Amino acid sequence: MDWTILWWLLAALTVIAGLAGTVVPALPGVPLVFAGLFIGAWIDHFEIVGWTTIGVLAVLTVIAVVVDFVASAAGARYLGAGSRAFWGATAGAVVGIFFGIPGMLLGPFIGAVLGELSGGNDLVRSGRAGVGAWLGMVVATAVKLAIAFLMIGLFLFRVGFEQISTS
Repeated sequence: MDWTILWWLLAALTVIAGLAGTVVPALPGVPLVFAGLFIGAWIDHFEIVGWTTIGVLAVLTVIAVVVDFVASAAGARYLGAGSRAFWGATAGAVVGIFFGIPGMLLGPFIGAVLGELSGGNDLVRSGRAGVGAWLGMVVATAVKLAIAFLMIGLFLFRVGFEQISTS
């Protein structure tokens, strides 16, 4: 029995889960995209998509993970938030998943505001911290999504280039 189709299905489903994870905070989005692309390269023993391409994809994955943490914290800090706002925004993002799209959009804001309020800050300062944390998470999500699509594009370009050169 040829398992190639099942391996490609697993690779594709892992990439799709990774794309969902770039938006849903509970899933490691870009690392899942990388895992799916790695499986895709492994299927043909790295002959079409070689180690150089895998290395570039790995570097992009690390950049996306760093951007995720830095952008969220930087957005909160830029508008005067403390560490409570950052952790509140993170908790709000996770809880927000259970409330669909509105929860994912409002969860980080509400979490950051509650985090700042729990530290004894006033409502205005807490609101600014919430806006900063929310903007940071939105920017981080956009950058992660762009990196994930760049990774998929590089992979497909390499596969397509190989198909053209062997024709």
